[in-house]
Amino acid sequence: MTKNEPTTKRYQSAPGTLTWISRAAVVVVGFLFFFPFIWMFATSLKPSTEVFSSGASLLGSRVEWSNYASVWTAVPFGRIILNSFVVAIAGAVLTSVVSLLSAYAFARFSFKHRDKLFLVFLGTLVLPQEVLVIPLYIMMNQLGMTNTLPSLIIPFAFGAFGAFLIRQFLLSLPADFEEAARLDGAGSLRILWSVILPLLRAPLAVVAVFSFIEYWSSFLWPLIAINDVTQATIPLGLSMFSGERGTDWGPLMAASALAVIPSLLIVIVLQKQLVKGVAMGGFGGR
Repeated sequence: MTKNEPTTKRYQSAPGTLTWISRAAVVVVGFLFFFPFIWMFATSLKPSTEVFSSGASLLGSRVEWSNYASVWTAVPFGRIILNSFVVAIAGAVLTSVVSLLSAYAFARFSFKHRDKLFLVFLGTLVLPQEVLVIPLYIMMNQLGMTNTLPSLIIPFAFGAFGAFLIRQFLLSLPADFEEAARLDGAGSLRILWSVILPLLRAPLAVVAVFSFIEYWSSFLWPLIAINDVTQATIPLGLSMFSGERGTDWGPLMAASALAVIPSLLIVIVLQKQLVKGVAMGGFGGR
């Protein structure tokens, strides 16, 4: 027994060593992930003339809190933020509803060529946005919806990603509760609302958060569809800090720091739901 004690102690200490190594790796990866945000915030407090002249230094010669004040005076940033919240929240809600209904149809209803239609639906994921913007603009222009906030919300609310994620989650759920509710006389919408929806909080949170971030950070389609400053969203507002006289880097970095906060807070608050939704939805189907 005495001879085996060092070996036993060595195997007992190994998990502790691996734990510390994994924690150190997480800290390093976390620092590398957050370093651009740290650099952005530090740059937002530098004088614009020292953004490039200060080299690798995080600090400038003085702290320029006035860069944050300039954000609100250089462009109508308050209206731009409000537009972004309206577009992102409405887009996230509409995308979640559309994804839920389409996923429920593809997962629970039986109709001719269902699986083939779903594959065609998934095929839209490979289409880049650059291919879609011209026909979308023509359609929005014919409907008289260009240069309006609904034109930023409606076209991309019917994507296949959310439907795929929720469908995979639905396929992993047993149909016993739905059959019991149907025997009690409940219809499809009643079953969806009372039985299935409470079980879909995690995947719906994933779809809503991803949709919010996508709408919040979208640049190409708003650039084409919006010509009025009062209808601009944050990506368009950030581009307003660059003009013929160059780029005002201090206020631009300050505006960028403010623009990142909502998405970052949402991801932090809903972190558990996001991990659970991706794990159970993306890999739970058949």
